[in-house]
Amino acid sequence: MNTSLDVLENEIPGPFDAPQWPHLAPRSTYMSVAVLMGTVVLLASFVNGLVIVVSIRYKKLRSPLNYILLNLALADMLVTIFGSTISFSNNINGYFVFGKAVCEFEGFMVSLTGIVGLWSLAILAFERYIVVCKPMGDFRFQQRHAVIGCAFTWVWSLIWTTPPLFGWCSYVPEGLRTSCGPNWYTGGTNNNTYIMALFVTCFVMPLSMILFSYASLLVTLRAVAAQQKESETTQRAEREVTRMVIAMVMAFLICWLPYASFAVVVATNKDIVLHPTLASMPSYFSKTATVYNPIIYVFMNKQFRNCLLTMMCCGQNPFATEEETSATTSSGRTDVTMVSDGGGNKVTPA
Repeated sequence: MNTSLDVLENEIPGPFDAPQWPHLAPRSTYMSVAVLMGTVVLLASFVNGLVIVVSIRYKKLRSPLNYILLNLALADMLVTIFGSTISFSNNINGYFVFGKAVCEFEGFMVSLTGIVGLWSLAILAFERYIVVCKPMGDFRFQQRHAVIGCAFTWVWSLIWTTPPLFGWCSYVPEGLRTSCGPNWYTGGTNNNTYIMALFVTCFVMPLSMILFSYASLLVTLRAVAAQQKESETTQRAEREVTRMVIAMVMAFLICWLPYASFAVVVATNKDIVLHPTLASMPSYFSKTATVYNPIIYVFMNKQFRNCLLTMMCCGQNPFATEEETSATTSSGRTDVTMVSDGGGNKVTPA
């Protein structure tokens, strides 16, 4: 495959030796990416840090659902520490200042924790499907199931992110050469087979689970709403859940579809030409998921939000209604909106 990076390869210093500007892109491009990464580091550290602190402080939040949310926050925090922070420093300097060993470590850690985050979203969606749609009858999703689900995300991710450390593909500087990831740039059967395997097992599979689970959830909720046409609460809940599901799916696609698509297109088309800046953008853009994942999946969670406001306001939530206060102090599962289907079941998006 020929890329702009390949053409310039013999004309620019190595990615670990000296600034890559103006050979690959203007210095302003590197500074712009540094600003983006700096913003992501600050916001992601703050919001995910809040999720972790609140989850540890309030025992009432230790429900099966919240174990998965905490796993997601931990994964996002690690992406921020080992990915966004290093990328921020590298873009300020214009090259990968920490050397080849750290490059490989960064590529591995970001891939590992990023895939943990992706599969956490899939497990979260599947948990909602089991609880709401009841495909297994009276089966109850309990703490041990959540722990198994969280363990699965790490084991599965390890299975698919360790091969580049042992020769099946590799972790190399990406695009602007200020971050590292799987080598989907240089082609070859070794790299291409790994990229395609990674695409199927760590993007297509979790995305399929998310789409199936939330589609089933919406169908169930619409059926409930149809039975309770005169209930404004039910109709409002349907609209709220629909908006939330759309936000969840769109956020997933916006973050990860460009990165996955670029990797597959380049891996299957050896003659494509990509500018280094364009080749880098999907990787940096995917890191922004660490900011709005907790906003969509956690802060829109009524019980968690009440605990957060209570903590920040020194023990009292000044914005809580009587219903929300009751929900916060209860030991039940975390819900954004609950609607009875008339048979004792409750429909809830997250």
